[in-house]
Amino acid sequence: MKKSRLLFACALFLTVQTASSQVLISLLFGDKLNSPNIEFGLEGGYNFAQMGAFETNKRLTDFNLGFYFDIRLKDAWKVYTGVLVKSKLGVDQLTEADLSLLEIIPQEEDGNYAQYINNFLVPALIKYEFPSRIYAEAGPQFGLLYKSWVQFDSDVDGEETRIKIENKDILNRFEVGGVVGMGYRLKPGKGISLGVKYYQGFTNALKGISGSRNNSIYLKCTIPIGAGKTKEADSD
Repeated sequence: MKKSRLLFACALFLTVQTASSQVLISLLFGDKLNSPNIEFGLEGGYNFAQMGAFETNKRLTDFNLGFYFDIRLKDAWKVYTGVLVKSKLGVDQLTEADLSLLEIIPQEEDGNYAQYINNFLVPALIKYEFPSRIYAEAGPQFGLLYKSWVQFDSDVDGEETRIKIENKDILNRFEVGGVVGMGYRLKPGKGISLGVKYYQGFTNALKGISGSRNNSIYLKCTIPIGAGKTKEADSD
């Protein structure tokens, strides 16, 4: 069991280490990664994150960006995977009780505190696309922590202050959860899709804090890279 976990951790580590460069590569060589049974492209959008075990329930909002593979299995069934490279989880508007939980001493001036968590997120979803071009997807999602901090923002008499307190050491490095979602492809075949999905973490984000599970609502847009060129080449 320990050996399998180590192998999984190594594989995920190697994947996310190259994730940032893969986004750039996808823009340059997307047409080489597309085929009749594989759609490759960029996924981006806006997410609304929250975490359990806190007194606050204010969602943290931010943009996200990554790349994806839409792999055809049979008929309308597909596997959807990839890596969200830029994706922040966490929670906004922390209370005094929340800061105490995080062992943060409040600043003297008034302001807003938020917990930010940067994870590489790797979905492994089963996807079904209906003839109407509406699709549904569900499956597990894995996360690898690479940065975390509590951010304090204040604006007193026009003087803006921002303080970041890193707290990566109090969070678990690995995360496992589940995703359900649906969307709509704007045109038949390979093309832009719009969708919404919900992520619920199954493991605690904070070490030793029961119920500290991440969740997030994602509004997403997927854009194939080079799919048009592939289709033209196939028709020649």
